[in-house]
Amino acid sequence: MPRCSVLEIETASKLALEAFGAKDWIATSVARAVADAEAHGNVICGLYYLESYCRQLATGRVSGSVDPKVTASRPGSILSDAGYGFAQPAFEAALPMAVAAARENGTASLAVAHAHTCTSLGYFTAQLAAEGLMAIGFTNASPVVAPPGGNQKVIGTNPIAMSVPDGAGGLAVHFDFSTSAVALGKITMAKAAGEEIPLGWAVDAQGVPTTNPEAALGGALVSAGGYKGWGFGILAELLAAGMTGSVNSLDVGGLKLPDGPPHGLGQFYLILDPSTHHDGFADRLARLADAVASQEGARLPGSARSPMAEVDVPDALWDLVAELAKGPQ
Repeated sequence: MPRCSVLEIETASKLALEAFGAKDWIATSVARAVADAEAHGNVICGLYYLESYCRQLATGRVSGSVDPKVTASRPGSILSDAGYGFAQPAFEAALPMAVAAARENGTASLAVAHAHTCTSLGYFTAQLAAEGLMAIGFTNASPVVAPPGGNQKVIGTNPIAMSVPDGAGGLAVHFDFSTSAVALGKITMAKAAGEEIPLGWAVDAQGVPTTNPEAALGGALVSAGGYKGWGFGILAELLAAGMTGSVNSLDVGGLKLPDGPPHGLGQFYLILDPSTHHDGFADRLARLADAVASQEGARLPGSARSPMAEVDVPDALWDLVAELAKGPQ
């Protein structure tokens, strides 16, 4: 198993994306996100996704040439229309305007519309926190989650992410999680490994809880925390689809399928300047952090987050990346 630097991963990913038709700055933007996911151990959102990016570039399910269109609907409301391209460049293009709007107004929103799956939502909120702003992000995905008591897929895993600046360019708090009990990728990985899944992750086609990953894939995931997680999933759905003018989860095909209509998903970010109403945010944050740190083994989410410079990549996956760099065969 080769040990690869994060820079090698970014370079190889960019070459593959360009080989399948993405133009330079867009390939760079997406490759940076792939490398960042790998650097933080988020393998599901890293190289694991690169093949589907490339195959969908080849079929036209995602555009690698469209430039996002950024507008301000109102002084504190920024919209970036991805034009059925990647979410990463759509966010990148809107970031300066969104940051300026939050600093000017105290609170701002950034809506990313008609985009490919953003994959790692926290990747984006972390960039806003690096600017000294608190950010909460929402997105939706293809339908895999049934309502409590049901057995039909209605919403996606619908992640929510939050990043809080530490006042020194880093993150004091950071989390990014699905509102489903688990990410769909963990079910598919369990199936590939021939392993059972824990009870409480999914139901089968009849709505009965199951530990069989194949039965789960034929049924539906369930929300984390039952009705509570379901409510947060609905919140993400209404913000990501309703506020951006993008599609409902119900109207998105499998995210990794090479063929089909563009994803057309949305992401919605609430951005807050911690100094808007008073200058005591850092004190309140420190009070909270100290109370948590005083308990052995406890920490604020994301407070110990540190990127790796090198990661182990499975041989088959690294060989696939090298093949993708040759372009469509």
